[in-house]
Amino acid sequence: MLDLNSEIPADIRDCIRDRLDAVEAEDGVDVLFAVESGSRAWGFASPDSDYDVRFVYRHPRDWYLSLKERRDVIERDIDAREIDLAGWDIRKALRLLLKWNPALFEWLVSPITYRQSGDCRAAMRSLYEEHADLQAIGHHYLSLARTQWGRMDTGPQVKLKKYFYVLRPLMALHWLTSNHAIPPMNFDLLREARPWPAEINSAVDDFITLKRATPELGTGARIDALDLWVEATLAAADPSSLPASKDPNAAQQAADDLFREMILEN
Repeated sequence: MLDLNSEIPADIRDCIRDRLDAVEAEDGVDVLFAVESGSRAWGFASPDSDYDVRFVYRHPRDWYLSLKERRDVIERDIDAREIDLAGWDIRKALRLLLKWNPALFEWLVSPITYRQSGDCRAAMRSLYEEHADLQAIGHHYLSLARTQWGRMDTGPQVKLKKYFYVLRPLMALHWLTSNHAIPPMNFDLLREARPWPAEINSAVDDFITLKRATPELGTGARIDALDLWVEATLAAADPSSLPASKDPNAAQQAADDLFREMILEN
């Protein structure tokens, strides 16, 4: 498989590094890890795709000892280089982990890493994989697919990237039900989960070719075979048969322990 880290130009990496340094200085935080999320990490960016930089950070210990509720998200405007920067506080990230948020897991396994300090990322990934509630993850993916399908354009022309945002969670759900394992981030691997009908494979191949060659906001004609497949799949999907977490209390305890470790070492 292509080393996606090598696909990020050196000047972009330098700019991302400088912006992460600025976040730490301006917000008084420590960035624990920063990765690429979105189409570049999924395996087929458009020519002008943004750099979706996502990170987890921590404040000094005393920040967490206040009774005041404080903002636990850091966001920066997209800059001239199309770098989109956003991060979650470690406590927020661990709370989302315990809700089995698939987006967080994608941060933990992203093939493109911009910064990594210590073993927080590896520890979070291990915790997620050991205690994963596949049923909850399946419901997340199904809800995401339904939401994205509801946002699709209704006319004969559609924004091509919107197909991808529906196909990917549905294929992730198929991976879950076929393998009873957390889906991989890479789209090509997701497609290997089961033999797809020939017309679906052909339509997806055509779509990927267009996606890789078409500007981010490019439009194209609706793909009838995909439309029919999405409708049928959404109607039939039922993640309730997937296994739930074996021991939610153990997952909670492990997350609490990791949170204390991350804060006390700071």
